[in-house]
Amino acid sequence: MNKIAVIVLNWNGEEDSLVCIGALKSQSQKHQIVAVDNGSDDNFCNIISERYPEIIIIKNNTNLGFAGGINSGIHYTIDNDFEFVALINNDAKPDRDWLKNLFLGMSKNVGIVTGKLLKTDGSIDSTGDQYTSWGLAYPRGRNEKDVGQYDNQRGVFGATGGASLYKVKMLKDIGLFDEDFFAYYEDVDLSFRAQLAGWKVIYTPKAVAHHKIGASSRKVPGLTTYMTIKNLPWLFWKNVPFHLMPTILPRFFISYVSIVLSSLAKGKIIPVFKGLFVTTFLLPKKLVRRNAIQSNRRVSIEYIKSIITYDLPPNAYKLMRVRSVFRKFRFWR
Repeated sequence: MNKIAVIVLNWNGEEDSLVCIGALKSQSQKHQIVAVDNGSDDNFCNIISERYPEIIIIKNNTNLGFAGGINSGIHYTIDNDFEFVALINNDAKPDRDWLKNLFLGMSKNVGIVTGKLLKTDGSIDSTGDQYTSWGLAYPRGRNEKDVGQYDNQRGVFGATGGASLYKVKMLKDIGLFDEDFFAYYEDVDLSFRAQLAGWKVIYTPKAVAHHKIGASSRKVPGLTTYMTIKNLPWLFWKNVPFHLMPTILPRFFISYVSIVLSSLAKGKIIPVFKGLFVTTFLLPKKLVRRNAIQSNRRVSIEYIKSIITYDLPPNAYKLMRVRSVFRKFRFWR
């Protein structure tokens, strides 16, 4: 049986993708690279086939987004009996022992291992994802100076899809990335489903990669706004257990309305209304999926409560001001 595959997804990012693959070729842990191209106009596939004939190339005719593109690579790993699949953003450069240290973090009940993702200036991009009682997710430690505060291995809520290792057995159990998400929060959604099904997510500080962050999203104006408006409600409705809704739903409503109004105030009218339309149109589909996800829950509500962060994301300054108005009520934390 094969052991580890590493998927690199390219979409018109030839230069970054080749740097990433060069770093993967130097990894201390044995692995198979799977290069997925999302309908690019660049010369990525030709260069890879000529320079690295041992790399598996999967060509998609159109841009399937992060979720769809990665899924096409994961299907290959499942069909070819790989045990683990690692994901690395094409604009990230992993240290030599990145994959080895992710693999060392795996154990019986662990489904995902994530590492320390640093920005090019040395500050933190992510040390795992958090999901909050306000229905918002955020990367743990983002924009903080890395001074060793996240140097202990521990369980976290979720893993960034940009630099993590997934157990194929877990993916067969809970399903792959939700392709309707396209991009943004699809990794949090998968981590939430994993946690509900009893698969733990571990952060290991020794698995280090360096990320340019936002290299793809900057190519499409309004993409971040559209995906946020569209995907946040699906993340909530699919995964939050019924018993936690009295706590999270009112806060999420405030959070979501605030994001919509703030985006409109910035003139992002088309991405906002497009996001509102699509999220509403596909909500019945997500509620059907919710039933399957919640039926597969194998952990207690108390456990889910224990891994949720009961606070706002550190950069949610406007919502912090809203919350301060209601501080006198125990309902608002």
